Amino acid sequence: MKALMFGWEFPPHISGGLGTASYGLTQGMCRQEDMEITFVMPKMSGDEDRSFMTILSASDVPLVYRDVSYEYVKERIGNTIAPEMYYQLRDHIYADFRYMLTNDLGTIEFTPGYSDNLFDEINNYSIVAGVVARAVPCDIIHAHDWLTYPAGIHAKSVTGKPLVIHVHATDFDRSRGDVNPRVYAIEKDGMDHADHIMCVSNLTRKTVIEKYHQDPAKVTAVHNAVTPLAPSLLAIPDQRGVKDKIITFLGRITMQKGPEFYVEAAAKVLERVDNVRFIMAGSGDMMDQMIRLAAERNISDRFHFTGFMRGKQVYEVFKSSDVYVMPSVSEPFGISPLEAMQCGVPSIISKQSGCAEILDYAIKVDYWDVDALADAMYALVSYPAMHQFLKEKGLEEVNNLTWEKVGLKVRGIYDQIIANR
Repeated sequence: MKALMFGWEFPPHISGGLGTASYGLTQGMCRQEDMEITFVMPKMSGDEDRSFMTILSASDVPLVYRDVSYEYVKERIGNTIAPEMYYQLRDHIYADFRYMLTNDLGTIEFTPGYSDNLFDEINNYSIVAGVVARAVPCDIIHAHDWLTYPAGIHAKSVTGKPLVIHVHATDFDRSRGDVNPRVYAIEKDGMDHADHIMCVSNLTRKTVIEKYHQDPAKVTAVHNAVTPLAPSLLAIPDQRGVKDKIITFLGRITMQKGPEFYVEAAAKVLERVDNVRFIMAGSGDMMDQMIRLAAERNISDRFHFTGFMRGKQVYEVFKSSDVYVMPSVSEPFGISPLEAMQCGVPSIISKQSGCAEILDYAIKVDYWDVDALADAMYALVSYPAMHQFLKEKGLEEVNNLTWEKVGLKVRGIYDQIIANR
């Protein structure tokens, strides 16, 4: 089975759960002996793990023929593409692309991450997808999240192969209902063209069916999982340096994640106990607002804003925390509570999150119920027996949520789609 996947980010350089899920899923699927995945992303950083699959950088794919040696190509882009792959891609260039604005290698330079001209990059990425699809044999096309749906559609039109789109979030989640019509149009177009739609939760599946008017028969919930922690991460010590209990929020500080409910609940906890500190790790457009809110509630001396964290830094925070909180207003899945529970940190999550569908040993509250959230926080820092129970049971639970199992479910969907065609 050969899968051609289109993604937008991949560890170690990620901005959220999309890259983490892409890594976990592909690694889990590649444990199947006959599975071959070619994963395409806009721009590689060069330090991605390529030990189990082929990763292509769209920035390295020639769109206009340039008769240059591979040695020159390698000097310009580094060792991110094999010589045989470069020439294979160059042999499948469209003639009508020769008028495109490209550099001297005939490639388009993409911006790492999410640029200010994102819609232009999405369009350019879809053009590159046509070249890749002509050059890389595949049985099925798999597009992760809305930014790659146009790429998936183009690859399908070029190859005639079935298209699966993977909905990690919708704009209804990101915007609290204030949907960007341009984003919605791209999302719906991808769903309309897809042979099957995979959603990271039943919550998201319901949104896709009701808001994007999709046939329930072609929409399946495929929950995320977690990658086992490396020994080096498990060995990270508690570095808090204080005796106070620590409660942590880690994620984008945006309206989707409900940061204001976390601050308000923290204020209520501090009315009852004074030996608790609160961390808000992350960045986003509501960060300044949250700093002001903490000041207004007179709890700034108990609040710590760390800024964006990645990789080992995330686990250093988890290892120094007593409680993890994810009060998301609309969370398609939410991998971070699973990662916290891997570190033995009991988690409080909103009922409006996809991971609430599969976690039995996390405390669940409505995101808007600040009193219930504060009560849960208070209980976990005040009752050691309760904390220990959720720590042990939570760790046992997440250790059974493996990407290999998820990969087998995805493979089953692949096989069914191909058989039906």
